[in-house]
Amino acid sequence: MSDADLKKPFDTVEPPLPTLDQMQHWTRVIGQAQQLLLEYSARQMAKAEMKAEKVAGLPLPIDPEAVGKVHSEFWANGVTLWQRFLESGGKAPGGSEGRADGDRRFSAPQWQSDPLFDIIRRSYLLTADYMMDLVDTVDGIAPKQKDQLRFATKGIIDAMSPSNFALTNPLVLEKTLETNGDNLLRGLQNMLNDIDRRQLSHVDGGAFEVGRNIAVTPGKVIKETPLYQLIQYEPTTKEVLKTPLVIFPPWINRFYILDLNPEKSFIRWAVEQGITVFVVSWKSADESMKNIAWDDYIVRGQIDAIDTVRELLDVPNVHTIGYCVAGTTLAATLALLAARKEAGKVKSATFFTAQVDFSKAGDLGLFVDDELLKLVKTLSADGYLDGRYMAATFNLLRGRDLIWSYVVNNYLLGQDYKPFDLLYWNGDTTNLPAKWHQSYLADLYRDNKLVQPGVISIDGTPIDLRKVKTPSYIQAGREDHIAPPESVWKITEHFSGPLRFVLAGSGHIAGVVNPPSAGKYQYWTCEKKVQSLSDYVACAKETQGSWWPDWIDWLEAMGNESVPSTGARKPGKGGMKAIEDAPGRYVKTR
Repeated sequence: MSDADLKKPFDTVEPPLPTLDQMQHWTRVIGQAQQLLLEYSARQMAKAEMKAEKVAGLPLPIDPEAVGKVHSEFWANGVTLWQRFLESGGKAPGGSEGRADGDRRFSAPQWQSDPLFDIIRRSYLLTADYMMDLVDTVDGIAPKQKDQLRFATKGIIDAMSPSNFALTNPLVLEKTLETNGDNLLRGLQNMLNDIDRRQLSHVDGGAFEVGRNIAVTPGKVIKETPLYQLIQYEPTTKEVLKTPLVIFPPWINRFYILDLNPEKSFIRWAVEQGITVFVVSWKSADESMKNIAWDDYIVRGQIDAIDTVRELLDVPNVHTIGYCVAGTTLAATLALLAARKEAGKVKSATFFTAQVDFSKAGDLGLFVDDELLKLVKTLSADGYLDGRYMAATFNLLRGRDLIWSYVVNNYLLGQDYKPFDLLYWNGDTTNLPAKWHQSYLADLYRDNKLVQPGVISIDGTPIDLRKVKTPSYIQAGREDHIAPPESVWKITEHFSGPLRFVLAGSGHIAGVVNPPSAGKYQYWTCEKKVQSLSDYVACAKETQGSWWPDWIDWLEAMGNESVPSTGARKPGKGGMKAIEDAPGRYVKTR
C-alpha cells in the first residue's frame, strides 16, 4: 500500500486481493463453520425427535426424500457459491444467496464490497435457509409443535449471525481501528451496566423522567386502592360529552404508553376532543399482592373504577377502553356485568389489540406449556414475577430487532443510546402478581377457557362472552406480533352486540399510538358484514393516516349530548378530592 493510500479515509482504500493461501484458509474456515452448523442442526433435530417420542411415543416423522433434497440443494448451492468466489479472483461475485431482501443486518456496503465479508454473509444466509428448509421437512406433528420448532430454529439462526460478532462484522472492525478500541471499552461499560440492571437497555435511562417530560398531561389522582390509582384529567374545552371515558391500560406495562408526550398522547388528544377522561394506573406487584387473581382486576379493578366514575359524575354509564391484557379483562368484565343484569353500566367498549380467543395467539402462545408454567412458578417465589422476565420474553419475539441489533450497536460499536420515549417506556417494566399470571397463562393461553361458555367463573358467577351485547370498537394492528390480527378478529365471533372492526397499519404499539398530526400509516374498514378476516381484507377500504378520528366519530354517534366542564368534571372539584398530581406515585414505583 502506498503512502498516498495511507492518507485516504479508511472506507476509500481499495481492499487488497486475497492471496491463494488466504483464499484456501478462508475456504477451510467457512467450510468448517458450515459443517459445525450442520452438526448442530442434526443434534437439535435429534433432541426434537427424542422429545416427540417422550410425549407421544412416536418418532419424529421426517421424510427422508425431502431431507435428501434439502441436503443436495444446500451442498450444490454451497459449491456454486465457492466456485463463483474462486472464479472472480477473490472479488465479491455479485448475485445473492439466501433470503437477504430487506435484511438490515447486512445493509452496510462493506458486506457486499469486501470479498471476505461478502462470502461470510452469503455462507451464513445459505446455511440459514438450509436449517429452515430442514425444519419444513418435519411433518405429521401438531401445528403448535411445528411452530415451536420453527421459532426455536429461527432464534438460533439469528443468534449466530456473523453481524453479532466483532471479528466477523466489518463495521465493528472498522470502528475498532478508527477508535483504537475505545468502542469496545464503551460497549463493555454498556454491557456491565445492563448486567447490573439485569435488563438489556434500549435507551438512555436518564433522558426521561415520568411527570417531567413524559406522562405530562395535566390531571389529578382522585382515588387510590391497593390495586390501582384513578386519574382524572383536566378538561380543555368549555363543554364535554356527558358520557365520560374510562381507560384501562395493561398492567404488564405502565399506563403512559397512551401519554408519552403531548404530540403522541392519546389521553391528551381525547381530552381535546371534549371528553372527560379517566385512566387507571395499576400498581406494580409486590409481596402484598401474592393472592391477587383475575377476579380482583375485574371486580375490584375495572368494575370498581366504572362505578366510581358513574357515582362521581352522576351518570348512568361510561365509555370504556381496554388495551391488550386489559382488553381481555374488559371482555370478561362485560360478560360478568351481563350475567348480573348490569350491562347498562357500560355504554361502549373499545378494544386496543386485545384477544379473547387464544386459538391463534401467535408466537407468544408458543412459550406456554407445562414446563413454562413450572418455570414461572419458580421465578415467582416471592408472590410476584419480576417484570424484567416478561420484558425479556417480549424481546425474544423480535430478537433480531430488540436484542441483537442492540448488542451490535451498544456493545460492539459502543454507540450512545438514542433518547426515544417509546423505548424508555418499553424498558420501564412492571411486576406481575404470581397467582394472576400463572392462571392467566394456563386458563387463557394454554387452555383457551374464556371462549368456553360457563367454564370460567368470576367472583362466583359463570360468564359467557356470547351474552356481551355492548357496542364495541375493535382495533387490530396489521403487523402485530403480540396480538395478531387473526386473533383479535375472533372477538367478532363471540360478542353478540353491534361491532366495528378496524385494521390499523403497523403493530402492537405504533398501530395504536398513531396521532392524526403525525400523518403516518393507514387503516382499513369494511362496512359489510363478513365472516372472516380474509373476507374483511378483501372488502376493506384503505384510509391514510390515523384511525383515531374514525373512533371519535363512532363514539359520538352513540350520543353527543354535552355538559359544562365545571364542578365534578374538573378533577378534585367534585365529591372526590385530589390526592396528588398526575401521573401519580404508582406509575413511579419500581
